[in-house]
Amino acid sequence: MGSGQVTSSEPFDFQGKHITVAGLGVSGVPAAKVLHGLGAIVTVVNDGADERARAQAAELETLGITVRLGDGDTLPEGSELIVTAPGWKPDKPLFAVAGQAGVPVWGDVELAWRLRGPDAAPWLAVTGTNGKTTTVQMLASILKAAGLRTAAVGNIGVSLLDAVLGEERYDVLAVELSSYQLHWAPSLRAHSAAVLNLAPDHLDWHGSMEAYAADKGRIYEGNRIACVYNAADKATEDLVREADVEEGCRAVGFTLGTPAPSQLGVVEGILVDRAFVENRQKNAQELAEVADVNPPAPHNIANALAAAALARAYGVPAKAVRDGLRAFTPDAHRIAHVADVDGVAYVDDSKATNTHAAEASLAAYESIVWIAGGLAKGAVFDELVAKSARRLRGAVLIGADRALIREALARHAPEVPVVDLDRTDTGAMLQAVQEARRLAQPGDTVLLAPACASMDMFTNYNKRGDAFAEAVRELGAGT
Repeated sequence: MGSGQVTSSEPFDFQGKHITVAGLGVSGVPAAKVLHGLGAIVTVVNDGADERARAQAAELETLGITVRLGDGDTLPEGSELIVTAPGWKPDKPLFAVAGQAGVPVWGDVELAWRLRGPDAAPWLAVTGTNGKTTTVQMLASILKAAGLRTAAVGNIGVSLLDAVLGEERYDVLAVELSSYQLHWAPSLRAHSAAVLNLAPDHLDWHGSMEAYAADKGRIYEGNRIACVYNAADKATEDLVREADVEEGCRAVGFTLGTPAPSQLGVVEGILVDRAFVENRQKNAQELAEVADVNPPAPHNIANALAAAALARAYGVPAKAVRDGLRAFTPDAHRIAHVADVDGVAYVDDSKATNTHAAEASLAAYESIVWIAGGLAKGAVFDELVAKSARRLRGAVLIGADRALIREALARHAPEVPVVDLDRTDTGAMLQAVQEARRLAQPGDTVLLAPACASMDMFTNYNKRGDAFAEAVRELGAGT
């Protein structure tokens, strides 16, 4: 890790400044309101002009905020700062013009960071291709178990602007950050941060894997206490080595194996800490049992270790780690056990919308009938299938891009029986579950881990998971 004191950004006086907000939506509207309230002269630009955009524009215009719909590429005259929605791609013409004019671009996370008061709560920050939300929720549960005032915020759905500017006072914040948000947050300096894993994702937005990794790595910049990395994912450790942090900040790894000094890991079913203990060369602190993690799948144990590392970096006692993990309940559609029918377990991991997430899900079970498919988003499935082939009792494929998975199965698991459902209506899920039941034997797991997005057949992954659970309930009712 690089060293050198990293100071926070200078305060920014918004009064009378001409500020452009790029994009309406969940981040743009509150940002525009906040900036207007701070005395800025705000213009919102937005690509679309649909009914929702027009309604949001009308709301802002009643406050005296200018809104330009259908023109997101032109920089309003006199702009001194752009605050952008995180999803706006860096190669948009608006940002090229801003760069030429020397106009800085912030995201909503950067704005929230700049608006923190002098006694603001420090941020414990989490990013990664998969597991962010679960890890942040686990972290918040652990912090609450330690008696700390906290909230899970950021990309998780609770606005950082609300957390920073609201009346509630926090001791510390558990912050989920996406690669998009980190790209537009140049002065963010977390207390401690974790990158859980890195796998190809959002490359159409970032332009390359290198650019994607670099944006994830921004989370480590200026860390004060600990940069937490995944010992099984060298790319995350490389990001720590490249980060410029405050003097004395430590690299702390997490592993599913026996931890080395300065790591957290697992020994005989116990989560242990060899990083935040006296004489870590010889000593280890027991934190919790693997059975305290819900569910105790390998990738979720890794999430728990990352959350524990950040909590321990903040000084949380071991008992709070155990109590917080026990109290944590995962969100729906994340490796959720739906029911057992005729000795077969049915598990909903509809949230596994990419190959990296599906691989982690498949690794959690020994004998699987796999329900997969949907929109591939440019993904390839050979590595996923090759790694998981020995676990597969059968596969049932649904969705627009199922042929890509079928071809990978033919190449790497030709002995696995495959049912290819040539339909993309929502009723396909009931047929998929019925076909999976036919392939499964007692002791097997029927696992919905699609490795694909859902929008070809369902509104979102939640609706897809709900359809799976409903189909399983119909099976149970018929037994």
